[in-house]
Amino acid sequence: MAEVNSVKPLRTRVYIDGFNLYYGCLKGSPYKWLDLLSLFEKQILPSILVKKDNQPCQMELLPLAIKFFTAKILENAAKASDSVSSQARYHTALRRYHKERIEIVEGYYSLSQSKVKVVDLDNHDKLPRDCQEITAWKMEEKQSDVNLALQAYHDATTNQVDQIVIVTNDTDIAPALKLIRLHTSVTVGLVVPAVNKNRKPNTGLSEHAHWVRSHILPDELAKSQLPRVIPGNVPTIKPDSWYARPDLLERVLQLAQPILGSRGSVFKWMEEPNTYIDNQVPIELIDTDAGAARVVAYIEAYIANERSTNS
Repeated sequence: MAEVNSVKPLRTRVYIDGFNLYYGCLKGSPYKWLDLLSLFEKQILPSILVKKDNQPCQMELLPLAIKFFTAKILENAAKASDSVSSQARYHTALRRYHKERIEIVEGYYSLSQSKVKVVDLDNHDKLPRDCQEITAWKMEEKQSDVNLALQAYHDATTNQVDQIVIVTNDTDIAPALKLIRLHTSVTVGLVVPAVNKNRKPNTGLSEHAHWVRSHILPDELAKSQLPRVIPGNVPTIKPDSWYARPDLLERVLQLAQPILGSRGSVFKWMEEPNTYIDNQVPIELIDTDAGAARVVAYIEAYIANERSTNS
């Protein structure tokens, strides 16, 4: 008779440094509309083996599974005109789609003028004190690291969790992990938000973790996307600028909308396999120039055929 695993599942919660996740995995990618719960519940955590008393443990995400630490983008420092609205839309999507399973904990950005030393390009060895000083804008994210550290420590020391999973590569969190290891029996997992498998975790963090995952694969991000539309009184819709090629998407929308009548109808058509393009999904094809060219060629051929039929 097979031996019954007597080890209780680890009550697990994930603590995500949003700044680290964005710049480590998402910036410049088509995966920003990321379903955080799906990523960890279906991709990351099932890949980890944790043992207690020499027996493998299951991980059981708590009802409040994820705490996501971030800060609202400052409009006067945003890189794109829709950065603020797109971030707000994403946060709304997370809250609506997963209701009380994800908590967004907000710090803030500080923007100030600060005096800095400029590196002498003709003499890189020149000491900072001997370099020219200028006044520059300095933007810093405030409180997110502190919030993450405090909440992880609080949850561990108040017996709310059996395992914490920290998603960052920022050594500012190391003192909190050290204290959690010192004062509790909670298992500490570390996930480095990097798509590069060769990037090494900071030793200041990894030395305090029971297990470390050094990367998040692009394929895992691709499989963990929120639905394009999150229902509500006012539906929350993925921003056009968050697709892989917004320029190609706009071209297809301009061609297809007069035929189908609305943007929503175009997206519905694009999200289904099309027999005229080898059963491929148009929304996936338009990520590349070659794929978009096939979709555009099909639409243009359809328009030409309609014109000749009606003439």
